[in-house]
Amino acid sequence: MNLENTQVQMRKGILEYCILHIISRGEVYASDMLDELTAAKMIVVEGTLYPLLTRLKNAGLLEYKWVESKSGPPRKYYKLTEEGTTFLSGLSETWEDLVHSTQMIQTKPIS
Repeated sequence: MNLENTQVQMRKGILEYCILHIISRGEVYASDMLDELTAAKMIVVEGTLYPLLTRLKNAGLLEYKWVESKSGPPRKYYKLTEEGTTFLSGLSETWEDLVHSTQMIQTKPIS
């Protein structure tokens, strides 16, 4: 079994949650999301982020607006919809449950 492959799968599993969480703080540009995810060692590339953003938009969880840029083409800024906020709340509850469950398993004494 390959450790690196398993680590990549774990990161992919929580990527949607992390992206929604970043967007929940306010309107955000995609490259700023990439920077934050990279800084957090989530290892994401544009080819992964943009299709995921499109899927989340098509699901009604986020929307975007175009903003003119002084240094190039217009930029697309994303924000959560009301449905996206509710969805993120549910994911946050699930995340907390998973963290708690994982910690219980990790800290159980050896019999």
